[in-house]
Amino acid sequence: MVIDILTLFPEMFSPLEYSIIKRARDKDIIKINLYNIRDFTLDKHNRVDDYPYGGGSGMVMMADPIYRAMEHICRDKIKKPRTILMTPGGEKFNQGTAKELAKEEELIFICGHYEGIDERIMTLIDCQVSIGDYVITGGELAAMVVIDSVSRMVPGVLSSKESYEEESFFDGLLEYPQYTRPEIYRDMKVPEVLLSGHHENVNKWRRYQSLKKTYRLRPDLIDYGKLSDKDKKMLLDIENEEQDI
Repeated sequence: MVIDILTLFPEMFSPLEYSIIKRARDKDIIKINLYNIRDFTLDKHNRVDDYPYGGGSGMVMMADPIYRAMEHICRDKIKKPRTILMTPGGEKFNQGTAKELAKEEELIFICGHYEGIDERIMTLIDCQVSIGDYVITGGELAAMVVIDSVSRMVPGVLSSKESYEEESFFDGLLEYPQYTRPEIYRDMKVPEVLLSGHHENVNKWRRYQSLKKTYRLRPDLIDYGKLSDKDKKMLLDIENEEQDI
């Protein structure tokens, strides 16, 4: 996958040079290209923003540098890559969106800043994405969140399929509790079932705990229509258990 990023602050993306994303880049599974929007302005002072028409506080990013940057990126491409604008008004990002975007061969991210971007760039945008109902300084941090999540879904990025299929949100539920050595720590013991070596019982325990954790912390994530009959029975037991507490 090729990821092109249009930003005013390329240096902010240094976290993508570490950990899993770095390994994926080293293996050429993920290629990330950073484009400084200031490099595409015709203004001698490299200005990329101006006062908003109609008045108001703050500055607005100009359309022209972004158009020029997009033309540069797409000049030799047969088809324009799917282009994403990171904006508070976009569709809220979730695991389903990550799966969808991971199917693309190339993505372009445009990171907004200041009070917004000239509305005329919307002709370039295929989808608008938000990471939550709050305001941050610019689209850079939000883009990194989306890029990290999407990259994990690209085949070959993680060491095994199970690495992401059993993580929180992959199947709509939170992940079950995890334990490692030592077996007993400060009088807290690892559940016996995890030491039993009985894989069927371990899987059943994990599914139960996943449902229980989701029921307690994020009941809004539970889609009863997608639950199996076994899941529904477990959930009924969990509901009864919670009522008895």
